[in-house]
Amino acid sequence: MMRPHPAEWFQIVVAKDDAVLLLEDLANSGCIELEAGKDTAPGLSEELQRGFARFDALAQRFSNYWPEAGTVARPVEVHEMVERGLAVVEAWSAAATGPIASLQALEAERSSLRLWRQVLQEVRDGTLDFSALVAPGKAVESALFVFPEDAAPALPQAALGRRLKLGPEAALLAVGPPDALDAITRQALSAQGKRIEMPAWARGKAGESLAYASSRLAATDEQLAAARTALERLSARLHLGEALGWLRHAQWMARSVGEVRSGEHFCRITGWTDDRGRLKRALAASGARALAGFPAPPRGVQAPLLLQNPWWARPFEVFSRALGMPARYAADPSMLLAVIVPLLFGYMFGDVGQGAILVAAGLLLRKRVPMLGMLIAGGVSAMLFGLFFGSLFGLHGIVSALWLMPLEDPLPVLVMPLAGGAVLLLLGLVINALEAYWRGKLRHWLVTDAGLIAVYLGILAGFLHAAGYAVAAAGVLLAVAGRVALTRRLRPALGAAGELLEKTLQLLINTLSFVRVGAFALAHAGLSAAIIALAGAATSTAGHVTVMVLGNIAVIVVEALVVSIQTTRLVLFEFFTRFFVSKGREFHPLSPPVFVRGELHEPAS
Repeated sequence: MMRPHPAEWFQIVVAKDDAVLLLEDLANSGCIELEAGKDTAPGLSEELQRGFARFDALAQRFSNYWPEAGTVARPVEVHEMVERGLAVVEAWSAAATGPIASLQALEAERSSLRLWRQVLQEVRDGTLDFSALVAPGKAVESALFVFPEDAAPALPQAALGRRLKLGPEAALLAVGPPDALDAITRQALSAQGKRIEMPAWARGKAGESLAYASSRLAATDEQLAAARTALERLSARLHLGEALGWLRHAQWMARSVGEVRSGEHFCRITGWTDDRGRLKRALAASGARALAGFPAPPRGVQAPLLLQNPWWARPFEVFSRALGMPARYAADPSMLLAVIVPLLFGYMFGDVGQGAILVAAGLLLRKRVPMLGMLIAGGVSAMLFGLFFGSLFGLHGIVSALWLMPLEDPLPVLVMPLAGGAVLLLLGLVINALEAYWRGKLRHWLVTDAGLIAVYLGILAGFLHAAGYAVAAAGVLLAVAGRVALTRRLRPALGAAGELLEKTLQLLINTLSFVRVGAFALAHAGLSAAIIALAGAATSTAGHVTVMVLGNIAVIVVEALVVSIQTTRLVLFEFFTRFFVSKGREFHPLSPPVFVRGELHEPAS
């Protein structure tokens, strides 16, 4: 149960016409990872590359005017999908080029009309005559400058202007000599703004021009609606959505699957599955003419690995995955961490009430963020240690302490994590021995690393009884003798002794690191005591309650973050360094295509 399991090799022989739909159904099942084999070409053919290049060029020009890509309604082969799809898209593009140009001109006109309608609404209360601005003569020019709200171009003395507010942007309507407006233009461009010339249709007072702009805008909207309807009819007549579906499916296969090399009637799909039963069900539901087999994988192919933990341990897989997938011969400690992590967390966060809040938060958030399911176990552990410490929302006396109150008796609170840390480090050394057994190198481990356990245990026992140091000495002799037996030379014995000394010192330092668990337990108790003192100083009941509520919220948020960081550090840098080997290949299921408005969007991982 502690070892990653290899995924199972599969191969499917499928009718060539059914391959595309079958691959999509298998991708939707989320249970396969494809593996390039002898039946898979290393890259795209030149014909497909040219076809996709033509399609990408068309997409850059016209994709904003395409409908949503349709599903592949009938099975066709990849090259045929590209050929048919391109024929339809190119025919549509030829017929739509003129209407799209008109549509773009109408959209630009509508954008200009909307802008000037805003400007005219801002200045309609003035006496400005737009006829003079549009045709002012050679010596005077006029323009509208639009720029970011926090930018304000200076108005030259030779120019006149009015500043306007246009939604999130600012504007300046200016008139003056050409050189003055050129100076304003340079300022606007340097501030990421722009210059807009006066429209030729602006005449008379602002009210007259505003009426024209509103009327023309309504007419433009009608023309745009008619143009879009005409494009939609053209797309429907040529079945553009279906053609886009063919092309996008072909692109998805090229990106995610690769080109499957096939014979005249059949092709072979090979890869890995994490669930044989789910693959069979997906195969049956697809209706594809296909047969699946599960032979031994080809020689020299590395199988992706799966972590198969019970539901209660899966949230704790995040620690292993943070360093990479464990190797095939290495241990996956997720089930152990489901006990170790809550114990460390709860010891540093011991409070019945605050732990209950964490449990509630974990229950509410675990479906949205599965990793936060760890809060449930951590909160339960915090509640348990809260009973040991007699703490309920920082208050003592409401719950009787089953063990002690941290601030009244701090020494045991500091010593207990040292003992727990020693047990945890010994567990890491034992797991290292287990991994050596899985690799078939237990004998090598016995003559090289077994002495380290004896030395470490002996030093720890020496604090209780002098006989422990004799065990440590025996461990040194075992390590030296083992190295001599392995190399059949006396000289490496000195190297073995030095290596043993270094590893022992590392273990002792790692053990001392667990003092921080007790230190944070004391810090948590001290912070809670400070909040109680502040609440007691309040002059009213409302003030007392407010301080207690806000104080506990602060403790839960800050301490939960700090304690989580410390727990992660102890697990990754003290425990995992004893045994963890991250050389495994993780299983990555084939992602299905997601189509939105003619464009392929890869789903989030």
